[in-house]
Amino acid sequence: MNGTAHTAIGAATGFIAANTFHSSPTETMILVGLGAVSGLMPDLDIDGKLRGKITLSHKVIRLAALFIGILMVFYSFYEGSAVDKWFGIGIGLLIIIVSSFIKQKHMLTITGIGVLAGGISLSEVWLILLGVYIVIASITAHRSYTHSILGVIFFGIIASKLEGSIGIDGVFYACLGGYISHLMADLKILPFNRRGIKLFLPVSKIEL
Repeated sequence: MNGTAHTAIGAATGFIAANTFHSSPTETMILVGLGAVSGLMPDLDIDGKLRGKITLSHKVIRLAALFIGILMVFYSFYEGSAVDKWFGIGIGLLIIIVSSFIKQKHMLTITGIGVLAGGISLSEVWLILLGVYIVIASITAHRSYTHSILGVIFFGIIASKLEGSIGIDGVFYACLGGYISHLMADLKILPFNRRGIKLFLPVSKIEL
């Protein structure tokens, strides 16, 4: 199933949650939005709509790193002491070399680390866990752990912490419902899916 369909189904689960909790119009919009985003979350393990939205182009990061490396080399050469000069030049050259290896596939990992750092800075548990989730999604195979019961449980914890943080009833159910709707829509029993999901990883690799 494509990203647009997952978004629509996720948004519908958010709307159901809003009606269940008799949410205000503003809260309804928030729950619908959270359901829609949650409906795309399992597919962070592949290049798709949500992944493209939350990650910068690797070319931007590569250019920024290259610029920082060149500045460090020049600054160290003209301003540093004897020892600091060569150390700074070495670090600058290392940044320049590393920047050349940055690919688009690395950007989600970098984004996850940034979210994790932001969560630590803000002391927000849900944001820390989301950063961990994004990093995991960036290094796992498509339709593996993000499409498993473990993924559901982990995302459910994130949703629970988010609801506690923003204090809106129904956030947990909107997020979890959107997430589960994605897995259900990817089941192999549906005629439009050639592949299924490995729901019971790591215990079983059977596709359902």
